[in-house]
Amino acid sequence: MIRLLLADDEDLVREALATLLELEPDFQVVAQAGDGVRAVELDAEHLPDLVVLDLEMPGLDGVAAASRILAARTVPIVLLTRHARPGVLRRALSAGARAFVPKTTPADRLARILRDVHAGGRYVDSEIAATALTEGTCPLSDRELDVLRHVRDGASATVIAERVHLAPGTVRNYVSSAMTKLNAPTRAEAARIAYEEGWI
Repeated sequence: MIRLLLADDEDLVREALATLLELEPDFQVVAQAGDGVRAVELDAEHLPDLVVLDLEMPGLDGVAAASRILAARTVPIVLLTRHARPGVLRRALSAGARAFVPKTTPADRLARILRDVHAGGRYVDSEIAATALTEGTCPLSDRELDVLRHVRDGASATVIAERVHLAPGTVRNYVSSAMTKLNAPTRAEAARIAYEEGWI
């Protein structure tokens, strides 16, 4: 049996996926999480053979949760998403995810992908991969991206500074630099552009 951990903040989607996968003779869903933080905790508790994470979850998104799980142990991770932006694909693969799958994938195909990934394979949706190859690279530094993630949450420079352990002035400098690179008139617009490109 392939023991699975499923994480998705939409209960109906997660439970339907669990039901469909458990109809397969070789899958057992050993744990379900409604957010990224809980997914990390349940992974440590159950040590599943394969982890399936929704990309967009509260607390920690799928990429951040994957990074934390993989920092603790080696396990194949599959990311599911409704919003298959190429920039997110790059983040996911850099974090160590083994597969990047749209939620529009039919259940029988998803089951085959999960088996292949469990056996050591990788999978990236062909349309997402093709778009990623033709898209330009992100002009922002890791620090600028990190700050914009918090800007998107609506945090002030002082709050962001506390979260990322920088001086408020340094945070403002990173925000200003990101705005300039993206030709964005406001910090919120810079964060929106970075999000829509899939960089954060």
